[in-house]
Amino acid sequence: MGNCWGFPSDQRSPSKNTAYPPASTPVGKSNNISDNIDLFSPTTASNSSFGKSQLSEAVSERLDETNPSGKILETPNLKVFSFADLRSATKNFKSDTLLGEGGFGKVYKGWMDTRTLVPSKIGSGMVVAIKKLNSESMQGFQEWQSEVNFLGRLSHPNLVKLLGYCWEDKELLLVYEFMPKGSLENHLFRRNPAIEPLSWEIRLKIAIGAARGLAFLHTSEKQVIYRDFKASNILLDANYNAKISDFGLAKLGPSGGDSHVTTRIMGTYGYAAPEYVATGHLYVKSDVYGFGVVLLEMMTGLRALDNRRPNGQQNLVEWMKPILSHRRKLKVIMDAKIEGQYSSKAAWQAAQLTLKCLEGEPRSRPSMNEVVEVLEQIEAMDKLKFKSLQPTIDRRAQQQNSNHRSALQSKATAQRTRSYPQ
Repeated sequence: MGNCWGFPSDQRSPSKNTAYPPASTPVGKSNNISDNIDLFSPTTASNSSFGKSQLSEAVSERLDETNPSGKILETPNLKVFSFADLRSATKNFKSDTLLGEGGFGKVYKGWMDTRTLVPSKIGSGMVVAIKKLNSESMQGFQEWQSEVNFLGRLSHPNLVKLLGYCWEDKELLLVYEFMPKGSLENHLFRRNPAIEPLSWEIRLKIAIGAARGLAFLHTSEKQVIYRDFKASNILLDANYNAKISDFGLAKLGPSGGDSHVTTRIMGTYGYAAPEYVATGHLYVKSDVYGFGVVLLEMMTGLRALDNRRPNGQQNLVEWMKPILSHRRKLKVIMDAKIEGQYSSKAAWQAAQLTLKCLEGEPRSRPSMNEVVEVLEQIEAMDKLKFKSLQPTIDRRAQQQNSNHRSALQSKATAQRTRSYPQ
């Protein structure tokens, strides 16, 4: 599923995929399946909840969601696919349909009939992403189960849609909606030079969408801690709407008055909250820390961890956190690719929000609902600022065009004078 770790010696490796999050296997994952299952009712490997056709095969509700606040489905609304169907949808998992791969397995592009979700001709119908478990993966089954249980019940515009699954003999597969713009990671760090840099306006839009997705998880009937929030797990549709993907490490939040849950440490270097890394105590606001790291990546255009940077700069949070509180230094660390696209006040507020998300104590961090509210204020502030400046910008553009035309006319006149001397 995600690029994850369990021990300090593990290194985070970039994903190869261009249109879906990495499918690598977490290191050091708990052998207790219930550590990641049991969302709203007990589910174990021997339970008949998975792999049986009694799950609803109606998918129209998941394809046509219009509820902006999200909902929890009473039963998983997933289609049970046959392995033959998914093999047909991907041209027998042909290499030219491969979107990405990792320790968990490979992710392929497939084509389905929009209404019935049966395989269609290549290039017709609806494009889907099909994740195929590597049979040699030791931890993949647990993550596969967790994906089905969480994404099969949680429905929100900012969570990627799981359309169905396949469990046939040793074959385990998951079928998702296809996200044509790929991951935030690919856009921020532009592995493909043909990808245009994200504007400040789009970065804010993505941040707000991802924040809404986390807020929904945190305020759902049973609090869900996502546990692996990072740029590679934020997918983008054709209009740059953000959707959180990859629920392989998701876990239920504390209950019975507890402030946290204790679990084996899992996550991704550079994004995991310090209290979780140090103690294994997982708080709902541990996700807020990860969000702060991604927000910092979006502001600076730099990766959370990069061993190619000089000593003292390899960990982005450790390097940038002291600078964020200095207003005059802020412009220096902002991504040069978005220069002139934001107001200084908006950048400052974004920096202060990032600092709050990165607080060492979980209780000092804002809730995700509060994060959404601040981000929306920043977005509105910049829209208003640049709307008020638009007449000035237009006048300057008109003046530049006029000057350009005058220069061309003068040049043409001079050429005629030289050609036809008096």
